[in-house]
Amino acid sequence: MKKMLLTLIAVSSAALSFSAAAQFAKAEDAVKYRKASFTVMAAHFGRLGAMAQGKVAFDANAAAANADIVASMAKLPWAAFGEGTDQGDTKAKHEIWSQGAKFKDAADKLQTESVKLAAAARAGKEDVFKAAFTATAGTCKSCHDDFRSK
Repeated sequence: MKKMLLTLIAVSSAALSFSAAAQFAKAEDAVKYRKASFTVMAAHFGRLGAMAQGKVAFDANAAAANADIVASMAKLPWAAFGEGTDQGDTKAKHEIWSQGAKFKDAADKLQTESVKLAAAARAGKEDVFKAAFTATAGTCKSCHDDFRSK
């Protein structure tokens, strides 16, 4: 059942990432979409962080399930940073639009590292998982430092 759910999420994520830009009638819809994507990703990433920091015991199955969701969600928010979505209820800095290539690179790095994190979690070796988590967390921090207001 879990595999079927994760497969559905992955397929839906891929489909949504290609059509996301076309589905926003209003800029605030795009902002809500990307915030929701980041919220889900953060919830599952937080569970992984608790394991990586030793706050909860490492559980390879739980790590794999959460990391797979993070990897899927990491594909979604980027299409929602279109023109006109720099206003309203957002913490997005104007640098997202003025430094588009750098922002795209940061998004690509997160996606790449989150796939590595999912593979490391599935491998079931805690030390490999922790290293992959640290690398992925670094991409999050770097993007937040450059492109997110406090």
